[in-house]
Amino acid sequence: MKPEKIQITTRTLNKLKFNKDGLIPTIVQDYKTKAVLMLAFMNLASLKKTIKDKKTCFWSRSRKEYWTKGMTSGHFQFVKEIRYDCDCDTLLITARQVGGACHTGKTSCFYRKIK
Repeated sequence: MKPEKIQITTRTLNKLKFNKDGLIPTIVQDYKTKAVLMLAFMNLASLKKTIKDKKTCFWSRSRKEYWTKGMTSGHFQFVKEIRYDCDCDTLLITARQVGGACHTGKTSCFYRKIK
């Protein structure tokens, strides 16, 4: 399987609107089913690492450290495509998920419903 080629230009990076803490919300979606798997935050460094490694890398707001999805669980997210919204303040990553996306082991972090 040929790895996806992911590039980002300086012009695109300059368009992105990171919040006051230098973070941008990032939604991860299954590339085949389009199911929303999770939401986490990236900063510029984790976005660049995600592009370089083609695996999602985020900034943990609670632990104040980087984390590559799957490093401890083996449930990696292999990036297929990265998009940004019309306001340039949210990222959408389509990925091939290995195992569950949620730390609970569920396929998606969005398994609960408000009734």
